[in-house]
Formats: sequence, structure tokens, C-alpha cells
Amino acid sequence: MSGKVRIWALVMVLALLLLPLAGTAAAAGRPSVKLSTAQAGTGGSVTVTGSGWRERALLMILICGRAVPSRGVVGGTNSCANADGRAVTTDARGRFSRKLPVAEPPVPCPCVVHVATVTGAQAQADAVFQVAGHPVEPLPAEPAGGRLSVLTDTRLDGSSGLLTWFGAPPDRTLVLTVGNVGTSAVKDPVFQIGTAHGVFAPQWEEQQWRGTLRPGGKARLKLPVELSAGAHGDYTVSLKYGGKVLAEQPWEVGRPWGVTLFWILVCLVVPAALFRVGMAVVDRVRPRRAGGVRHRGLRLPRLPLRPPWSRTAGASGPGTRGARRPKTGEVFGPKAPAQAPPSASTLPWFVPDAGPGTAGRLSAPHDDSPTSPTTPTTKGPT
Repeated sequence: MSGKVRIWALVMVLALLLLPLAGTAAAAGRPSVKLSTAQAGTGGSVTVTGSGWRERALLMILICGRAVPSRGVVGGTNSCANADGRAVTTDARGRFSRKLPVAEPPVPCPCVVHVATVTGAQAQADAVFQVAGHPVEPLPAEPAGGRLSVLTDTRLDGSSGLLTWFGAPPDRTLVLTVGNVGTSAVKDPVFQIGTAHGVFAPQWEEQQWRGTLRPGGKARLKLPVELSAGAHGDYTVSLKYGGKVLAEQPWEVGRPWGVTLFWILVCLVVPAALFRVGMAVVDRVRPRRAGGVRHRGLRLPRLPLRPPWSRTAGASGPGTRGARRPKTGEVFGPKAPAQAPPSASTLPWFVPDAGPGTAGRLSAPHDDSPTSPTTPTTKGPT
């Protein structure tokens, strides 16, 4: 018996421990908004608290007219006092609290305090609020036509190519399945596709889908999406129909590093080219030296072939040991330039001879030896 009691006690303790966690998980899936007061006049303020939101989510708080929680805001944010809105970020538990100034919306009440996520998955919640002194009118009748609803998760098909890496506009295809949950057919619906960068408002562009959706029918939509050239960073693609946002899809666009590489090359190549052109111009306008030849380098002086101490008679010093002493009448000095050899076109017998015994000889060479065969020798009588 004591064993069963222990088991039941253990079950009850586990249930008590898991109950707060279950309540938190359930609250996280149902965003809610509460107000400190249900009515206030222009110039006052109301404290808005919320729970069940995503952690660290950026929210926008607005006072909107022509809206009820069951139907939402008719006309979208155009029915809200956007200039007096406030932004808030949830904590780690998905809660927030922010004071909101009361301002009159541009359309009559009924009014609500509208809270919606700015980035990430779409989530919103409304709380009834009355702006004192603001006119009240009944809501416009809801059209009985067809209504479209998203049946599957959205995705972006496609990839970036080489041109996108160099700054070409990135493009994708938004793919989703919608169904007609209304009572009448929808023919050639016109969708609005918005692209938002960071926390900025989306820029909408209309695209028409050709086809007819009968009540209870569904269709696969493929809508092209294109950004501007050089776009990069975190983007959000939204799909709107009939003034209501049907789906949102995040899109992370990579940086076009090819453009950065191009500018780095330009900063390196252009100065080098200008330097080469400048050096060519300087070389052209530089004055010529004697002889008409430009010398672009520095010329070093010629070094003597003999050491300087060997040029002076009787010089002493390191390196003069064993040097030849000059003879009588011999003077050390630079050598006289050697005479140039006679030209090959000059006959040898016309070259003047500086020797002492050949002065005045200008005739052709002849043999003066006593044994010349041309001179007759006569012997006398012995």
C-alpha cells in the first residue's frame, strides 16, 4: 500500500512541475494583448502589455479605426494612426509592456489597439479600445465574394548566378498553394507582392494570376520576385490579397563581392597606368644631352687600373713593398698613348719612319747587301 502511495505522490509532483511549462508553451502559441484602460482621450496614454509572443521579437503598436478583433483592421495600416505608433521588443519569455499615446485614427471607430510583428513570422493581436470624442460608424458590409487562404508553407525557388555576384538584380519565385474558402469563384485575382529590407515598410507591386478559383478549389501559385541591383542583406517577401497579408517569407541576400573586387582592382590598376603614362611624358619632354642620346641611368666614374701609390716615384705605404725603383732618367707617370697602327690602305714604304738612320728615305725598298746578285764582282790579278 505504501508503494502505491509513493507512486501517486511522484506523479502529482511531476504534474505540478510540468504544468507551468505546458501553460507557457500554450501561451507562446497564442499572442495576446491587454490594456490598462478601455477608453481614453486624445493627449492621454494607455499601457499595453502582451504575452505569448516570440522571444526577442520586434513589435509595432498602433491605434486603428474600422477594426474589431474578430474581423481585423479593415483597410490595413491605412486605417491606423501610424505617426503615433510605438515599437517594442519582447523579452526572453515573449512578454512586453509599453506606454502608447492616444491619437485619433484617420477613419472612424470602432477602434482597436493593433499589435503585429515587424520581422519574421507573421503574428498579430487586437484589443478593443475607444478613443473618447472620436466619431463612431458601423463597419462596411463584408463582401460575399470568394476569399483566398494559404494552404501550404511558402518558399522561394531559385538561386543566384555569376551576374548577381557582380551586382545584377537578385530574383526568386514565390511558390505557394492557395484555396478559395468563399462562396463564389475568384477569377484572375490580383496579388500584391511586397519586399521589405530590415525594419522598413515593404514596397508593393501588383501581379495578376491568370485563372479561376471556384469555391473550395485550390491552385498552385508561382509569382516572380525581383530586387534592385546590388541589393543585399535581410529581406522579407510578403503576399497580400484583398487588403490582407496572406503570407510572409524571409530572404537572405548575399553581398555582391564581385563589385567590391572590381573597385579594388580599379584602385590598383588606374594609379599604376597613370604612373606609367606620366613617366612616358617626362621621358619625352626631358632635354637631350650632347650627341642626341638620352642616358636614363647614372654613370659611375672609371676606376684606375693601377694603384695610386705606383704613379709617384719613391711612394711608400702598404702595398709598395717590392715595387721597382725608377732608373736614372725614368719618370713615373701616365703612359704616353701608343701610336695607332698604319692603316691597311697605306703602303708601307710611304709611312714616315722616325728612326735616326732612315731619315730622308722615300723611295721604294732595295737591297744594299754586298752579295746582291745584281752587282758584278771583278777579281783583280793576284
